[in-house]
Amino acid sequence: MELARSEETLGALLPIAVYWTYSALYVLLGSLSLDKYRLHPRGDEAKNIVSRATVVKGVLIQQAFQVVVALGLFTFVRNDGQATKRAQPSVIGAVGQWVVAMGVLDTWQYFMHRYVHVNKFLYKHVHSKHHTLVVPYSFGALYNHPLEGLILDTVGGALSFLASGMSARDGIFFFSSATIKTVDDHCGLWLPGNPLHALFGNNSAYHDIHHQLYGSKCNFSQPFFVAWDRIMGTYMPYTLEKRKD
Repeated sequence: MELARSEETLGALLPIAVYWTYSALYVLLGSLSLDKYRLHPRGDEAKNIVSRATVVKGVLIQQAFQVVVALGLFTFVRNDGQATKRAQPSVIGAVGQWVVAMGVLDTWQYFMHRYVHVNKFLYKHVHSKHHTLVVPYSFGALYNHPLEGLILDTVGGALSFLASGMSARDGIFFFSSATIKTVDDHCGLWLPGNPLHALFGNNSAYHDIHHQLYGSKCNFSQPFFVAWDRIMGTYMPYTLEKRKD
């Protein structure tokens, strides 16, 4: 029982540690002479109408909600007797769980994300907060209105966890990977050799289009695949232009 609770605590806290560690890596890389790999010229970040300090505060608030919901979710699963049913699966079973979890999370986030754009009230009073970052950067990935963070990210994560049948231990790896993917999509850099760009069409360049005025009605998919954008006709491809040194 104590081991299970330790895994639950780790499952709630590790994605947050991963978020700030991975974000810090991109901040460090961004401070280097890598301008030719930036999706926007260095000075363009001045277009953002919110300070970095405000972004940090907003993300921490959302992550506090995230921890509470995650611990509550793990406790519910354990007390409901489901923990015994969630024994460590075979490799094929684990892959199947990840596929289901990614599919559920992508589906939930696509339609919820698109809805907060279509609904003018929700966009103005909720989702527009995230779009104050016209030029995204790594630790701004989860800078959202608390209501949006709860509905899109926290509830979406809970649904993917429950639908996939993952154990708390497997959830640690899944939520951490989803966190890495989300940060990477907002990092503002296109670094050669990035394995996530090779594995997923939904990447930093693809999502950057959505943060621009001309692409705000496209590229709603997140965090993994672009399938729903293609199916629903909201797919807008990106073109990378080589910047002079």
